[in-house]
Amino acid sequence: MKNILVIGGGFAGVWSAAGAVRASRDAGEEVRVTLVSGGDDLVVRPRLYEEDPESMRVPLDRVLGPIGVRRVAATVTGIDTGARTVRAVERTSEEVALSYDKLVLATGSQLVRPDFPGARHVFDIDTLPTAAAFDHHLRRLPQQAPSAGRYTAVVVGAGFTGVEIATALGERLRAIADTHNTGEQVRVVLVDRADVLGPELGPGPRPQIEGAVDELKIERRLGRTVTSATPADVTLSDGEVIPAATVVWTAGMSASPLTAQIPGERDRLGRLSVDACLRVTGVPDVYAAGDTAVALAEDGYYTTQSCQHALPMGKFAGHNVVADLLGTEPRSFTPDPYSTCLDLGPVGAVVTQGWERTVLMTGDDAKALKQDINTLWIYPPVDDPEEILAQAGRFSNV
Repeated sequence: MKNILVIGGGFAGVWSAAGAVRASRDAGEEVRVTLVSGGDDLVVRPRLYEEDPESMRVPLDRVLGPIGVRRVAATVTGIDTGARTVRAVERTSEEVALSYDKLVLATGSQLVRPDFPGARHVFDIDTLPTAAAFDHHLRRLPQQAPSAGRYTAVVVGAGFTGVEIATALGERLRAIADTHNTGEQVRVVLVDRADVLGPELGPGPRPQIEGAVDELKIERRLGRTVTSATPADVTLSDGEVIPAATVVWTAGMSASPLTAQIPGERDRLGRLSVDACLRVTGVPDVYAAGDTAVALAEDGYYTTQSCQHALPMGKFAGHNVVADLLGTEPRSFTPDPYSTCLDLGPVGAVVTQGWERTVLMTGDDAKALKQDINTLWIYPPVDDPEEILAQAGRFSNV
């Protein structure tokens, strides 16, 4: 029996595995699909800026088990594309070797963490454990001694993630402070090296972002960054010292380090170049999906590291590894038209369409759409093999 090995338990990995099962059953053939992941859950990473991040997960066994995907709980340490083997370490510290006929690398991306003095005092929401640590820190703030910066949060990075968490933080901090009647000032400060908010989002939604930041009284420190931190304050590159018990780092992402194990071309983010079928360029039998891959999305534009592209990339990759094995028809990756939906906290949200990011919707209507995306659309079905496989065959997000 042919073996398909998927590395990664995020959106791209889960849908690669489900897509492979769906394609093999459609072809009337049986293949063995194995998914390797260090965790037991699919973490709903786009929601980690919200409260109670530990609830933002779906047990992998409730998605993979019903459709017959074997799951190996292990951390991959090496990939040998010549021998078509993968080395991994199980939780018992036992090393295992897994062979494959076709491999899908879908291990996602990671935050580029700072290395300035005191960086250990900085929080992030990149993973479930770090987001949970941040959430617990906020809840424990009333236990700290009163100080000028006890309810001040400095968010470093005014990109998509930074804006979402900054616009949510004021309300969260006020609720915590008011519950304990501290009477201390709540401040949120947004810091970015760029001279504008949301630099990678372009000018389209900038008026809405700036309006939300102003309405929520979020302070701006643009053209600057953090150079050092302590548990009580941060120092910016212009020398300003801000008393702050909370610093959140959101600046910079890179592809999973496992992409370096594949002898293919990579972009500046470390993503592997893939062809229209998501095969890694120049590397036989290896596919990549999600944040580990850079694929052509539309003429002149390439995929972003986002849930919007990870889900369909997984489905296309899963279908195509089976097509490659069985000699059936592959599908060229054709994502939905590019769009964004940015949460702006109590102010609402802003929805854009196209690579020029033309604003389509704002305020409460956009907020309702964002909530639907976060709580319904990106979640996989569970415990229902027919619905899971039906969803695996829907290559559009809409």
